[in-house]
Amino acid sequence: MGFCLPGHWLPRNGAAASIASRSAAAANAGADSLPASWPDPEVVAKPKRRTYTAEYKPNILQEAEAAAATRGGVGALLRREGLYSSLLATWRRERANGILEALTPQKRGPKSKRHPLDEENQKLRRQNARLAEDLRKAHIIIDVQKKVAALLGHPIPEQDPEEES
Repeated sequence: MGFCLPGHWLPRNGAAASIASRSAAAANAGADSLPASWPDPEVVAKPKRRTYTAEYKPNILQEAEAAAATRGGVGALLRREGLYSSLLATWRRERANGILEALTPQKRGPKSKRHPLDEENQKLRRQNARLAEDLRKAHIIIDVQKKVAALLGHPIPEQDPEEES
């Protein structure tokens, strides 16, 4: 007799080993009776999103229109290609709207809201602010030097900025 946890039953006295060996034997016996044409049940760790070329989409739409004449033809086409009917509807809508670019695979994700020149503009603004601060400090240092020179008896003559040019 085992004890019960919510949702689990745990056997006692080595019964787990006998259950595991029985289930392994049953799996081996069942594996021999399975046909060899069954697909591998292993799941890929990270599935890759499928993309469809601009040539593939119109070809499938043409095949779907041709297959629509026979009963179950579109379903057989979709199963063969591994597609969903919603893809056909989307591709038909894009073709009807005349969106040729929509038939080519697009880059996924959010679109960038930044303007390409914004980074350069911000960089130049920061540089301008830094240079303006350096100029302000330089003017303070020059004023202090003039005052020190005047105290020592060696006055520095004032120069107009327009005369230097």
